Amino acid sequence: MTPLIVIIFVLGYLAIAMEHKLLINKAAPALFIGVACWTLYMLDVNRIMPDGSVPGWFTEMLGGQKPEHLNRDYLLEGQLYHTVAEIAQILFFLMGAMTIVELVDAHEGFAIITDRIRTKNTVKLLWIVAWLTFFMSAVMDNLTTTIVMVSLLRKLVHNNELRKFFVGLVVIAANAGGAWTVIGDVTTTMLWVKNKIGTFETSVQLLLPSIVCLLLPLVVITRFTKGELPPATEVTPIAHAKNIKPWHQVLFFLMGIGGLLSVPIFKAVTHLPPFMGMMLSLSVMWIVSELVSHTLDEQTRTTTGVLAVLKRIDMSSILFFLGILLAVGALGATGLLGNLATYLDSVIPYRPVVATIIGLISAVIDNVPLVAAGIEMYSLPENDLFWMMLAYCAGTGGSCLIIGSAAGVAAMGLEHIQFVWYLRKIGPWALLGYFGGIVTYLLQAKLTGLI
Repeated sequence: MTPLIVIIFVLGYLAIAMEHKLLINKAAPALFIGVACWTLYMLDVNRIMPDGSVPGWFTEMLGGQKPEHLNRDYLLEGQLYHTVAEIAQILFFLMGAMTIVELVDAHEGFAIITDRIRTKNTVKLLWIVAWLTFFMSAVMDNLTTTIVMVSLLRKLVHNNELRKFFVGLVVIAANAGGAWTVIGDVTTTMLWVKNKIGTFETSVQLLLPSIVCLLLPLVVITRFTKGELPPATEVTPIAHAKNIKPWHQVLFFLMGIGGLLSVPIFKAVTHLPPFMGMMLSLSVMWIVSELVSHTLDEQTRTTTGVLAVLKRIDMSSILFFLGILLAVGALGATGLLGNLATYLDSVIPYRPVVATIIGLISAVIDNVPLVAAGIEMYSLPENDLFWMMLAYCAGTGGSCLIIGSAAGVAAMGLEHIQFVWYLRKIGPWALLGYFGGIVTYLLQAKLTGLI
């Protein structure tokens, strides 16, 4: 069954990549391969499950007895349910972040920023957006930052084709920005929690490579975006009545940004998962929204409340994310990802090359299980060169493909960017920045005596 699982996974990814050719929403094949991979695994679990996969704690939980269907029980309770729990955290986090951003947008909170960005020069705007995204992503997560910046770009860049270049650069900037802090990307957070990298060391060692990772694509893409911003040629439909007062804008902008920024602080203080902090922020904004609604007229109130905002959440992207993570979880549970990591270690003894390849693979396969497999590959001290390179490569390698990162997936859903368009127009420059950052890190490590 293992070859069949791989075949279905590859065919499903091809269907996702050819979404606009097949005219099938990407969520459908994603959900199919997610369920199909786990189904095939279950049907042949006794043969597929790696030897020794059932840990001692699971049999102890069963009273020290080994039931007849031990492998099947462990697949369900120890692997599938655990995978679903991890996916649920990501999806809840995503839905909370999207709702908060939409709520700020409904109250025109982002106008506080957009009204102050008055440049009509395309190059200047491109650089402002790129570096704003880069530093926002370092404090927030790259997914939330992408959602915020796409919302801003919809108000600033009215030409759809030009806006795609901006959004493509936002994906690169969000992933690069998230790679140099331990709270900026889920993979760096994983390494941090596992005591593989330190907070201060990560920022010091990965800041310059991350800057180069963004700077190179930014310089190249600047060549294609000369001149002034084109005027609006189409009227964007207004989703709600424009009866918002300035204090409404300020209140919801500050609450939205403050709520998003408070999530890593909440995690650091309480040690609860990030989605709990996101749900807390959303609940507070929801309560304030209900109270503030009494100051609005009836028409505005019905289009700016949380219930109205929830209808604008892109559920197809949520389901797409669910399917992809289920499929990748199945590959990890069957041991395929672990075997891949072990194979790379055996044929490529130079560990920086292994980290580089893992980063490139993360453009196709979710970087979370790849980093999880990488953590198990070596027993190395904290802040070892390999861990730092793994943090950088896994965080930025996903920019090479639109489906290679949460930021890319969000941008794909929000702006309907085609897989092939991104591959042709943005992917090569993202790859250039990726390798540029690697070279920068190795030179920096050489000069500072790390290697």
